[in-house]
Amino acid sequence: MEPRAYLTVAAILFSIGVLGILTRKNLLVIFLSIEILLNSAALALITFARVWASPDGHVLFFLVIALAAAESAVGLSLVIAIFRHKHAIEANKISELKG
Repeated sequence: MEPRAYLTVAAILFSIGVLGILTRKNLLVIFLSIEILLNSAALALITFARVWASPDGHVLFFLVIALAAAESAVGLSLVIAIFRHKHAIEANKISELKG
C-alpha cells in the first residue's frame, strides 16, 4: 500500500477528532476525540518513518503512544473526580470548577 493511503486515513482521523472536540459537550467524547487525534499523528509518524527509512519516526511513535496512555489515565481520573463533585460530565455544566 502506498503512503498516500495511510496519510489520507490519518487526515480523516484527524478531521474526525477535531470535529469531535469542537462539536461535542460530553467530556468522555472529547477525550476520545483527543485520542483519535493522537492516533492519527502516530499513524502519520509511522508512515513518514517508513517512507524515509528513518528510525526517528518509530521512536516518536512510541512517545506519542505513551503520551496517549498518560492522557487517558489523567483525563479519566479528572472526569471521575468532576463527576463525583458535580454529578455531570457535560462541558457546559461544569464550566465553573469552584463550589
